[in-house]
Amino acid sequence: MNVYDSARMEDVLKPLGYEMTDGPDQANMVILNTCHIREKASEKVYSELGRLKNIKKVRDENNEMIIAVAGCVAQAEGEEISRRAPYVDMVFGPQSYHNLPEMIAKAHRAGDGKGRGILMTEFPAEDKFDHLPDPVKPEGYSAFLSIQEGCDKFCTYCVVPYTRGAEYSRPTAHVLKEARQLVEQGALEITLLGQNVNAYHGDDGQGGEWSLGRLIRELAEIDGLERIRYTTSYPAEVDDDLISAHAEVPQLMPYLHLPVQAGSNRVLAAMNRNHTREQYLEIIAKLKAARPDLALSSDFIVGFPGENDRDFEDTLDIIRQVGFIQAFSFVYSARPGTPAATMDLQVEKAVANERLQILQKLLGDIQTDFNQSCIGKEFPILLEREGRNPGQLVGRSPYMQPVHVDAPLDFVGQIHDLKIVSARPNSLGAQLVDGERKRA
Repeated sequence: MNVYDSARMEDVLKPLGYEMTDGPDQANMVILNTCHIREKASEKVYSELGRLKNIKKVRDENNEMIIAVAGCVAQAEGEEISRRAPYVDMVFGPQSYHNLPEMIAKAHRAGDGKGRGILMTEFPAEDKFDHLPDPVKPEGYSAFLSIQEGCDKFCTYCVVPYTRGAEYSRPTAHVLKEARQLVEQGALEITLLGQNVNAYHGDDGQGGEWSLGRLIRELAEIDGLERIRYTTSYPAEVDDDLISAHAEVPQLMPYLHLPVQAGSNRVLAAMNRNHTREQYLEIIAKLKAARPDLALSSDFIVGFPGENDRDFEDTLDIIRQVGFIQAFSFVYSARPGTPAATMDLQVEKAVANERLQILQKLLGDIQTDFNQSCIGKEFPILLEREGRNPGQLVGRSPYMQPVHVDAPLDFVGQIHDLKIVSARPNSLGAQLVDGERKRA
């Protein structure tokens, strides 16, 4: 989502004459686009701001360089940023970046000073997407498309409902228009984005709403769109229509990120996840019945308040049962203002870190085994760029694995069937199959 937001900020700034630089030393404006999910992310913001302050002081005697903080840290800590870093000129949340031209104009009118003090962290009533320009041609052949924002779930560890606001789904016509534009500009693959993307219920303009499954079916009709993905999903929002889409839409990739967070029902209840381990496993069984070659990834929080050894073993057990081929895993990080931050029985860091190492070792072994199981199979690979070695191209499999192959340069930007011949923990090696080699 932050990658998408950054790209849209660039779209907003280009008509004002801005272009990207290689680093802050050459920039007239630096925007830190931030995430507030993890505790260390906030502190990294202040560390980076200190570095930018020195750059600004050295090269900008007239205070013409604009320093801005955007995103969820800005939304959650706007006044604190202004207090701790008064030289920051603009602070704005993820729902306000369409107002960048207005904020920049205010900053220039403010003139010299330690900081312009422009703060925009309220949740605006208007839809920011209505005020954004058409997307600029995506870099590469994959593109992100935001269809849903915000969250109404209020997991006890999470700040997203407080930084991104309530759930909002973009109208179907707007999504389809942007998707067609991206395909016309060269995108072969689109990843649909949302904090709870499968909670999508877009207004169809005729008094009805489309689910994510219906939207995926309509997107699949766009000529030239070869691959569809979506992230991040909420287990309780996986409905039968979406499951059927996995069986019926060939463009929908057989890879799904469906965070479970923990395998213990007691911990899941404390997290307010609105599903049990049994319900989650039932959803997985339905998905795999619909698409037998489906593989899954997940998120895991280790050391949640009150987690004991039995709870942790339940998490390891669900990992073994599902066989997640990739995962993001973290030690629990208390976020101010969330219910979990004040819960009793906070787990000692040393215990949580030890559990994380055990969990990551298990996940790594499963990922390695899955990659090894790919050897000898043929996959359609989207070739995206040149590799490090002469004559080598790099692409991605349907399961998001990087794939290296010796192939003609003009294969870049195309999907080719490749045979997997080697596997590493984080990537695959491939060769052209006979038909593809003749085409080359």
